[in-house]
Amino acid sequence: MTTPRTCTFASGLSLLVRVIAALVPLVAVAALTAPPATAAPTAVPTATLTEVTDFGPNPSNLQMYVYVPAAVTAHPAVVVAVHYCTGSGPAMYQGTEWAQLADTYGFVVVYPSVTRASKCFDVSSPQALRRGGGSDPVGIKSMIDWVTRSYGADTSRVFATGISSGAMMTNVLLGDYPDVFAAGAAFSGVPFGCFATTDGSEWNSACANGTVTHTPQEWGDLVRGADPGYTGPRPRMQLWHGTEDATLRYPNFGEEIKQWTNVLGVSQTPAATDSPASGWTRTRYGSTGDRAPVEAISLQGVGHNLYSYGMASRALTFFGLDSSGPAPQPPPGACRVTATTNAWNTGLTGSVTITNTGTTTIDGWRLGLTLPAGQTITNGWGATYAPASGVVTATNVSYDRTIAPNASVTIGYQANHTGDSAAPSAFTLNGTACTTG
Repeated sequence: MTTPRTCTFASGLSLLVRVIAALVPLVAVAALTAPPATAAPTAVPTATLTEVTDFGPNPSNLQMYVYVPAAVTAHPAVVVAVHYCTGSGPAMYQGTEWAQLADTYGFVVVYPSVTRASKCFDVSSPQALRRGGGSDPVGIKSMIDWVTRSYGADTSRVFATGISSGAMMTNVLLGDYPDVFAAGAAFSGVPFGCFATTDGSEWNSACANGTVTHTPQEWGDLVRGADPGYTGPRPRMQLWHGTEDATLRYPNFGEEIKQWTNVLGVSQTPAATDSPASGWTRTRYGSTGDRAPVEAISLQGVGHNLYSYGMASRALTFFGLDSSGPAPQPPPGACRVTATTNAWNTGLTGSVTITNTGTTTIDGWRLGLTLPAGQTITNGWGATYAPASGVVTATNVSYDRTIAPNASVTIGYQANHTGDSAAPSAFTLNGTACTTG
């Protein structure tokens, strides 16, 4: 997306790409290289991001990347994680914790990837806004079908989530294919149909500026019109938005709530309101529990780039996927971490040693750590790091992905700091807390 203003297609799209480049810190400090493509329906290697080709009808030439955890469950659930403008499937894999959550709970993650120049998903064309009409939704549906064929996926547990352009696509997917998705989670999006254009443009300034308003019934009719023959149950929706979003203005959040409460046939009056984190206001519509028909989280003072680590876990709870699956690996008490830093002026280097204190080999790992305030990673070795500050995940590279019992690997990073040059003091390995020292 871009700073909202009335613009021609060329200038608007150019600004859109520059503004969404602010999301790049989500990607990683180090580059990701995906393994070679694999043809459907052969199962792909586990615990690694793999490109799949020839997965089915794909009118807009999307790429498909898939992550299958080592402990994938029988008839797994499927999460489709949709990237932001200027992003990619590998960037979404690297910059979010969906693969880590898949390791814990055994579901499969699909990462669609745009090949058009803007790297934005088509949420505007008439083809994209109707079931089977062509463009990106058709290709994404083919990716889900590939996973179902290859892994016997549970078709009652298919979910969509996305950031910015991916959040808008989440709205579109749930409208186009209400029989496919059980729920969605949209981070900084707009209602289904809000971005519609008829001139081939990918950008709709009125919608981005938050000036497109409809009644709940009118918004709901747009969704129902995408698949007019459908009369079955509708997917639940979780919505996230920052009050200071200057790219897709905050009024879009209220319009999304109007749309999805109407689609799901529940009152616009919240059944419950709380504040699960500082500055957050969460409203639930239709019921008060974790799986309400509509859940909306408003983040006070936060801009467009609102996604941060930990939010996917909250989406997972909304999906209902955090109560089943394999136990996290390694088991409790199976890891020990030591960390030191060597600082100067406004910079430092950090060294982290991970020891497998369990009895089985760890094959593929993600180390969670929290940097002290003011530290930002600028370079790393032995792992890829994302995001660059705050709650960071260090993911193994190819040469140190396995750690035998009683063996260790050492990784490191360089960072800037604003005064606090201390090392992280708490760590998790594949979701399980490690001892330190």
